[in-house]
Amino acid sequence: MAEISAKVVQELRQKTGVGMMDCKKALKETDGDMDKAIEWLRQKNMIKAGKMETRAATDGLIGSYIGTAGRVGVLVEVNCQTDFVARNEAFKSLVQNIAMQAADASDVNSLMSQPYIHDQNITVEELVKQNISQLGENIQVRRFERFVLDEGTSGLVGSYIHTGGRVGVLVEVNCQSDEVAASEEFKTLVQNVAMQIAACPNVEYVKVSDIPAEVVEREKGIEMGRDDLGNKPQNIKEKIVQGRIDKRLQEMTLMDQPYIRDQSIAVEDLVKQHVSQLGGNIEVRQFVRYILGEGLEKQESNFAEEVAAQMGGNK
Repeated sequence: MAEISAKVVQELRQKTGVGMMDCKKALKETDGDMDKAIEWLRQKNMIKAGKMETRAATDGLIGSYIGTAGRVGVLVEVNCQTDFVARNEAFKSLVQNIAMQAADASDVNSLMSQPYIHDQNITVEELVKQNISQLGENIQVRRFERFVLDEGTSGLVGSYIHTGGRVGVLVEVNCQSDEVAASEEFKTLVQNVAMQIAACPNVEYVKVSDIPAEVVEREKGIEMGRDDLGNKPQNIKEKIVQGRIDKRLQEMTLMDQPYIRDQSIAVEDLVKQHVSQLGGNIEVRQFVRYILGEGLEKQESNFAEEVAAQMGGNK
């Protein structure tokens, strides 16, 4: 029989939320095989959806759905507890189906209460609970963003998912006509813009004019307080600050970024090239970028302290 180390027991406990002693027993029963140990715990009904819904879900996947010939798009983040479940095909399918479902939802609460599109007898919330029981981890639909082209507007909503579902982008690009929107050149442009956004973590706005005045003033205040400006005359200081502010605002905007496939041009130049090629006006209207788990605090447990606590409780 394989030796069952404390580290392996801890890993199984983190994956399942089951107590330490039961995890150790499951590993002994399955000769240290992690997957079989999880199956053993499920067979013994030690992994239950109700208990797992209280556990931190900070892993998972970002997924997307593009429908109605590119006129509707969704970016969604669905969290689970470990990358072990995130890589599971059943979880991947769940994320894709939730993204599709969200095309007709306004927020997470309304999404969860909808009848599931592939089985009208259950709600999306019930679907998630079924997967919690099946996969043995807490699962939460954290957030989604939906873009819909305005009536009478031509263009496409596109998406790009990077690093195995850990980064995702949704972008809307408008154009002059439906004929332009249907062209392969325009579709490629939308895809490349989405990839560009994924590669630029500091980008928050499409263009400088989109940046709110209060953000500009905040950045100016930061620059004015730099130590290296302390002894300079006010007029010189303001010129230096303005130059730094201009650079900082460009760093925050998509259109000013060097194009990832050709660093000699900016994204704005790329769009202008397609305007000349396809005709009419082309505008990147809006985008959103998700990074998996951003803003969530991962729970860390001290295994040694937990063992000591449990051993003390067993005296």
